[in-house]
Amino acid sequence: MQSIQKVMQRIADIEARVQRLSDTAPSPSAGFAAALSRAERGGAFSTASHRTDIAGMVQAAAKKYNVDGKLALAVATAESGLEPSAVSPAGAAGVMQLMPETAQRLGVRDIYNPQENIDGGVRYLKQMLNTFNGDVAKAVAAYNAGPGAVQQYNGVPPYAETRDYVHRVLDLSR
Repeated sequence: MQSIQKVMQRIADIEARVQRLSDTAPSPSAGFAAALSRAERGGAFSTASHRTDIAGMVQAAAKKYNVDGKLALAVATAESGLEPSAVSPAGAAGVMQLMPETAQRLGVRDIYNPQENIDGGVRYLKQMLNTFNGDVAKAVAAYNAGPGAVQQYNGVPPYAETRDYVHRVLDLSR
């Protein structure tokens, strides 16, 4: 019974955060620019629930895996708006919106731990960049739709969601 109460409280907390974020959220590109600026200055990023340097964590992981920091931050922004508690309707979770199976393969034990989620997500982005020989559009498409879809279509798949996602990430990373 106590477990159910914990789950219900977690749901209520997430719903409250989503509502607060949607009420006060600036445009995604403005949020990205501010996060990038904070990361470059080494400043803190605060969420509604706690203060954390999400942008700095993304930058550190990008450096660790030799991924363009702007690209990694653009993916994180497009995926979750840099929100550690974000959950998609498909079940992707955390800052980098990792699917549970992908997180498990990457060794991410706590998908909601921003440090683990970001490390796993940037490592996965690096894997996609390697898989597609540095082709950023294909790697970003694979991050969104899966590498099989990109291989099947020999490029960005013809899914509207994936095409929009690739354009958004590439625009944010410039």
